[in-house]
Amino acid sequence: PTGPEQKQLSPEEEAKLAKMKQRDQEVRSHEQAHLRAAGSLARGGPDFDMETGPDNKQYAVGGNVEIDTSKVEGDPQRTIEKARQIQKAALAPADPSSKDRNVAAEARRMELEAQKELKKMEQEQNALYSAAGASQPMEVNSLINVFA
Repeated sequence: PTGPEQKQLSPEEEAKLAKMKQRDQEVRSHEQAHLRAAGSLARGGPDFDMETGPDNKQYAVGGNVEIDTSKVEGDPQRTIEKARQIQKAALAPADPSSKDRNVAAEARRMELEAQKELKKMEQEQNALYSAAGASQPMEVNSLINVFA
């Protein structure tokens, strides 16, 4: 039904509008998947790139969710956990973009660096423990070799 202020759309405009509505739904679903998986790492809600359709309404054509990707200084175990959550958030949508895959790869590198740092801390603590005359080595964290 068209009101007095609405113009009749041509078949081409109707087709474009249908594509824009579908894209809007895909973009919103994609960004919501990131947001849900990011949890407390999300810095606000989704930010959408909008375009005006032939019906003069706004439709999302792209978007992003800003996520805290910094490491946890001085706490490699928490950095490992955070890196895994970043990877999960980046790859949460059914069809991750190339940018999403790049973010996941960077988070994986952050996880591996934190694992090395944790192992080094464990070795240093074990050396100190041994130097103090202890008979049993200490474990800094028994979860270091658990992978998602």
